[in-house]
Amino acid sequence: MEVGKVTLVGAGPSGLDLLTLRGFNALQNADVVVFDRLVEQDIIDIIPDKAEKIDVGKQNNHHPVPQEQINQILVGKAKENKNVVRLKGGDCFLFGRGGEECEYLLANNIPFEVVSGVTSAIAAPAYAGIPVTHRDFCSSVHIITAHAKAGKKLEIDFESLVKLKGTLVFLMGLSSINEVMQGLINSGMSKDMPAAVIENGTRLTQRKIVSDISNISQKVKDLNFKSPSIIVVGEVCTLSDSLDWFSKQPLYGQTVVVTRPKERIGTLSEKLRRLGANVIECPCIQTVNEVDTDKFNDALKKQYDYVVLTSPAGVSAMIEALEKINKDLRVFYNCKFAVIGSGTAKELKKYGINADLMPEIYDSEHLGKLLADKLNSNSSVLILRAKGGSKELTTTLERKGINFSDISTYITEYCCNKSEMLREIIENGVVNVITFTSSSTVTGFVNSINLDKYNNFTALCIGKQTAKKAEFYGMKTKIAKNATIDSMIAALLEENHHV
Repeated sequence: MEVGKVTLVGAGPSGLDLLTLRGFNALQNADVVVFDRLVEQDIIDIIPDKAEKIDVGKQNNHHPVPQEQINQILVGKAKENKNVVRLKGGDCFLFGRGGEECEYLLANNIPFEVVSGVTSAIAAPAYAGIPVTHRDFCSSVHIITAHAKAGKKLEIDFESLVKLKGTLVFLMGLSSINEVMQGLINSGMSKDMPAAVIENGTRLTQRKIVSDISNISQKVKDLNFKSPSIIVVGEVCTLSDSLDWFSKQPLYGQTVVVTRPKERIGTLSEKLRRLGANVIECPCIQTVNEVDTDKFNDALKKQYDYVVLTSPAGVSAMIEALEKINKDLRVFYNCKFAVIGSGTAKELKKYGINADLMPEIYDSEHLGKLLADKLNSNSSVLILRAKGGSKELTTTLERKGINFSDISTYITEYCCNKSEMLREIIENGVVNVITFTSSSTVTGFVNSINLDKYNNFTALCIGKQTAKKAEFYGMKTKIAKNATIDSMIAALLEENHHV
């Protein structure tokens, strides 16, 4: 009987940024992914739709799926001749029971592979400005689990740790922090020894406390730090302020919701994260390619001066619509192309076509005016866009007496699979900014979230039409100077600077 393989993948301490390339490739080829609680959603989102996802939800002192059952799941799925990924937070072999899982696989003759992950023991201090080793302070680092088995005391040789005079990193020790600090003091460590606690290390919700071992336990309690947190003890903690690069990023501390369609969400999200924003991806619309082939075929029997495209999604929808009627871009050999903006032009260029016409202001009104200035009553235009597109474009053409065919090649559906979570954090004042790249994203957001009021965040809008829709619902708006992603980010940086 053929069997599959199990690949243990360390997901790292936070999101996609710290997942290794080899780990990413393993996920892309997975038939089944078995994952833990601490794996971030943006990593879960890259798992192929075809793959079966099994959430075993392990967390401190709460294992909804016992380890023995996890072992059996791995073996069972592999025996179905499936490519299985065991996705674990941090590194597989650092207090993650990865070794036990490998032993069980070996005992059951299941091939396995291990992809190491970035461990929070090194990364979280680095993101807090703490190098765990430094020639001026220490020459060693020691990683200790401060998590005791249920009902048992910690078994840590504090005296030996104190004698080593290296940096001490305690994982899973928040609930035992008072016992850990007292154990170090009782074993001869100075009460003034610097220490730090880092909550949600490497994540954009990271918090840290830097104090000394005699006071840090109380400060953790006062500030209500929660798991996941790590404890660092050593002189290197004194570097935390001067070397803290992470919290000095321009958008650090800002929570930004991105509502773009899933297939186009990455560019904006990635740029915001690089600037330090805590990004929550909540696509509120999706596009579905759909065309009336008879109507489209009839439209193509006419001669046109321009083909007009009003969104990047419309480009791919055009290509698919042509394929459905067994035609290709050669049907437009005698036409010029007009696009609404640079994003649409960039998408069109992927198919070897440069846009001939593009307004300086990227919206339907200005696209219509530009076409009206270029054409006359003898001209003809083919508009390929979403069903129910803006009337500003066609109204402008009608006024000039320009003939046009308006063909819908896709529809926009409103959707949001995180509506409950998003509603809660907005109502609690956690969200600073929500980005809208079209009027339809505003409509999709409002239909999905259904809030009583929409005035406790800034609606960052790509243009005036989008802002007009947001203001209709009472949102406080900020409009990008140009209808581009980079201009939206520039407007957000300006807003944050004023704050």
